Amino acid sequence: MLTIHPQFKLNSQSVSSVKDLIVRLKNGFEADVHFIQELFDSSDRIIAHTSGSTGKPKKIKIPKKALLKSAEATGKYFDLPAGTKALHCISSQFIAGKMMWVRALHLGWQLTLIQPNSDPMQDIGGNFDFAAMVPLQAQNSFSELHRIGKVIIGGAALEASWEKKLASLSNAIYQTYGMTETITHIAVKKLGQPAYHCLPQIQIEQDQRGCLVIHVPYLHDAKIITNDLVSITSPHTFIWLGRYDHVINSGGIKLIPEDLETKLQAFLPYPFFLAGIPNEQWGQKLVLLLESEPIEEDFKVLFQKAGLTTFETPKEVYFVSKFIYTSNNKINRIDTINIINK
Repeated sequence: MLTIHPQFKLNSQSVSSVKDLIVRLKNGFEADVHFIQELFDSSDRIIAHTSGSTGKPKKIKIPKKALLKSAEATGKYFDLPAGTKALHCISSQFIAGKMMWVRALHLGWQLTLIQPNSDPMQDIGGNFDFAAMVPLQAQNSFSELHRIGKVIIGGAALEASWEKKLASLSNAIYQTYGMTETITHIAVKKLGQPAYHCLPQIQIEQDQRGCLVIHVPYLHDAKIITNDLVSITSPHTFIWLGRYDHVINSGGIKLIPEDLETKLQAFLPYPFFLAGIPNEQWGQKLVLLLESEPIEEDFKVLFQKAGLTTFETPKEVYFVSKFIYTSNNKINRIDTINIINK
């Protein structure tokens, strides 16, 4: 069972007990208090919720012993021993925020906790060894991100232009792969590199669809079957290609929208995604959805500049004033597509 590591500190002060910790969090950190209480209660599991990006959010129970193993795997992979100075700037309502607490308490980190916001470095001085951020936080903190030795970015896709920009920094910045079911990340890739590298003990394979299957020994050797299309490059590395459930079959040609979206990112300043909608001629018709009011744009020229082939070119463009998003700010593609289907 989890105990507070003797070297753990919160905002530069030692913590003597769980009660002491909760007292310090009473003012404005309700989500953190709730999780700490759950983490140290008599149950051997915590309750977490999936994001809902590919379906309805689900409630799942995660063994507390598995949380500790996941924390140890992250500490080992990134070489983050006791005394690590870590910034906690993401919401503890989600698994990523919960795991920052587990790592800090279990591994003995010196944790600086702030209210989650879109520009976490603006009012904080000093340097840190480690932090976890969502893409928007990393982008807004670009000029100050050098003050953090190692940064992991997750929770949503990182645009190709921003990946290139962030990769130019001298510190180590990684994009994560994981989900609530795997207790946050099970693999990371350094920005600018194509392949994700698995954390210690994680094993991977592909199913008959070409999708990633993850073996997590500390989750009772759970086998988690994903809908992520991948290319496995070694027993411990893989390249993410896209989502199986997003694949579009248009006139017998299978298109992975995430691959095409990467080509379009530099040319579209609005949130967007590609999808297939039912069509008698094509089976599925490739369309572009833009979160925008109608704009004057020669999309035929834009698609040519992006290097899209004839088969890769959207047949129609739909303007949606507001996409539907999940609770952690990912585009809910299915529900958004239903807007135009109706």
